[in-house]
Amino acid sequence: MTQEPPPVPSGRVGYLLARAGGRAIRNLNRALEPYGLRSRHYTVLSASAEHGGLSQRELGLVLGVDPSAVVALVDDLQREGLVRRDPHPEDRRTRLVVVTDEGARTLAETRKLARGVDDELLADLDAAEKRTLEELLLRLR
Repeated sequence: MTQEPPPVPSGRVGYLLARAGGRAIRNLNRALEPYGLRSRHYTVLSASAEHGGLSQRELGLVLGVDPSAVVALVDDLQREGLVRRDPHPEDRRTRLVVVTDEGARTLAETRKLARGVDDELLADLDAAEKRTLEELLLRLR
């Protein structure tokens, strides 16, 4: 017996986006649990790897949080040997968060998990709908 989903409130776009995002984050957090990571750790690791290192301010922009909130995430990742803080080549007051070799290995493994979470979330959409959704979400970002 399948259970009916709860009714959707009016003004529903934000509600639906929040519900879908919450489901994606919960599922990703569950998948990352064996690695001792959460979704925000994964985002820091992924963004740092893609850009060859980012400052905590830049990571705050990626995450949509104050850079001071990034400190604990970077501390966690550094303690596990997944990132290091390197001097910025142009600003001696700034440190870049750079992925270590161990971090790159962990990221390669966890990217597969993240793709699986996305695939599960979007399973009811065809390829064109997935592309459209991603394009629309990028515009809304």
